Amino acid sequence: GGPRRLLLVSNSTLHGGGYLGHCQQHIKSFLGEKVKRVLFVPYALHDRDAYARTAREKFESLGYGLDSIHESHDPVEAVRKSEAIFIGGGNTFRLLKALYDNSLIQEIRKRVLEDGIPYMGSSAGTNVATVSINTTNDMPIVYPPSLQALGLVPFNINPHYLDPDVKSTHMGETREERIRQYHEEPNTPPVLGLREGAMLLVEGDKATLQGVTGARLFLRGKKPTEHEPGTDFSFLLIDSNLQSL
Repeated sequence: GGPRRLLLVSNSTLHGGGYLGHCQQHIKSFLGEKVKRVLFVPYALHDRDAYARTAREKFESLGYGLDSIHESHDPVEAVRKSEAIFIGGGNTFRLLKALYDNSLIQEIRKRVLEDGIPYMGSSAGTNVATVSINTTNDMPIVYPPSLQALGLVPFNINPHYLDPDVKSTHMGETREERIRQYHEEPNTPPVLGLREGAMLLVEGDKATLQGVTGARLFLRGKKPTEHEPGTDFSFLLIDSNLQSL
């Protein structure tokens, strides 16, 4: 076994680039040369075949084979044999329900936290890596048995984090207000708002913000703080209620 290794990406496509184009160098250095094949989890999208084709094309271009879990007769066995796991984006509720339906929550946790295989998520795949999907932007189009997710890190992430548009006349709630409402509930963990183009690299007890854009950190009862790429977020991995900080 080894320490947990996670690459949690806000989005799979950045304006002006192709699928995973903006983070392909990060993926290569994250997976390295030991990994030969990646197990892809396409459950967040309805057309799993098309999704697997897109992902396979990309990973093969980077030198990795890709197996899609939906093509396996035994998804649990596929996870047990996997060298690395990549969970793609789409609808977070659909994704989490499928993980529960296929009895994969504990299996993925074990492979990542005990066996130390690399886990990569983008968007919804990043959401499910955290404590819960309470801070997803998605509509609850299906009903998972729980909002509790994989818990590979002890905080939540809001992928595709958007800043309020000062010029907008739209008077609806901003992303920041929605996260604040979440933190009005007791014992809610920190929320890291990852902007498009940002990603979090976790290696053991070290977490570093990477990518081209920053992140906004929300702690319950505190003012949100702004962070640049390169920020050390290791303190978020300390599994205690950080609200007491």
